[in-house]
Amino acid sequence: MNKFKFNLQTTDGKARAGVIITPHGEIETPVFMPVGTAGTVKAMTPEELIEGGTEIILGNTYHLYLRPGMEILEKAGGLHKFMNWNGPILTDSGGYQVFSLSQGENSLVKILDNGVEFRSYKDGSKHMFTPEKVIDFQRIIGSDIMMPLDFCPSAEATHDEIERAVDITSKWFAQAWKHYSKRKNNDQALFAIVQGGTYADLRKKSFLALSQWPAHGFSIGGVANAGESKEKQEAALNATLPLLPIDKPRYLMGVGEPEDLLYGIEQGVDMFDCVTPTRLGRHGTIWTPTGKLNLHNAELKDDFAPLDDTCDCYTCKNYSRAYVAHLIRENEILGVRLTTMHNIRFLINLVKGARKAILEGDFEAYKSNFLKSYSFSSSSLRK
Repeated sequence: MNKFKFNLQTTDGKARAGVIITPHGEIETPVFMPVGTAGTVKAMTPEELIEGGTEIILGNTYHLYLRPGMEILEKAGGLHKFMNWNGPILTDSGGYQVFSLSQGENSLVKILDNGVEFRSYKDGSKHMFTPEKVIDFQRIIGSDIMMPLDFCPSAEATHDEIERAVDITSKWFAQAWKHYSKRKNNDQALFAIVQGGTYADLRKKSFLALSQWPAHGFSIGGVANAGESKEKQEAALNATLPLLPIDKPRYLMGVGEPEDLLYGIEQGVDMFDCVTPTRLGRHGTIWTPTGKLNLHNAELKDDFAPLDDTCDCYTCKNYSRAYVAHLIRENEILGVRLTTMHNIRFLINLVKGARKAILEGDFEAYKSNFLKSYSFSSSSLRK
């Protein structure tokens, strides 16, 4: 019997609070999931992630398949043991990474009827991903939640091109589910990925095809991974969420700006992931309640206040803006670690606060109060 369960606790408007139960622990939703592409959340130890409130992390099948490779992970007993992480793990199929190589004249990718053939960006070696192989790889990885192989088209693709991607994704999911179901004792969950670009008719077509199978949850793909404008992202989200069942978790892939998380939660999303907190941290940028702060700014040289005096992260409790800015300017590794700790904790606190507000029936006020003081970029989903 599968140990994966989703319990919806309450709603506040469309916003939802629930609990996901996995073999490696419970996850309170809505939840932000830090990305550990190659078996590590950049600059962070598992212990630091736990201290910062992380409940679940991501791995990427494509990158883990190339290095360290399935043989090493199998010998290690799976990714949990390999990286010393005892909490839940979600793995992306690597489909986006494969198809991101298919743009331009020198494509490394060939789409075949039964899967996708590609060359490694590391050494040029040839490989083949099929829906069945991707399930097998994730079984070796041992993730609690698996994503199927999907076709993620470019944001500039035409309706016909996106419809082809929908049809291929639907066909591949049928193959993946049938292969997944052959094993009687399935502790791992398998989500379906709804594609369709900004076209409501294609989103509906995608969902109807995928919903023939009892997927454990639904991911919303093609919203933040293929170069979409924020307007297109919002259109895709609004075309998809009304289709999804109430009793299964909803995962918006690749979205991580604070205002976008709140907008997604407001519309009924349960799960989010993004590389933004670690990427910003590596470039010396942090989030604060009033917006992003670039630590390269000269005026921070003698600013001895915390990065954010409302934050309870390790960095803000122990170090000043002046010191962390100094580390960033000097390209010290500690600087990147401290900014990353803060950024991850900032998003986790934001989403945990949203969950609390939903449980108390006060989410709209929570979102409104945050946005009143937060200065966000023009690229956000919703101003």
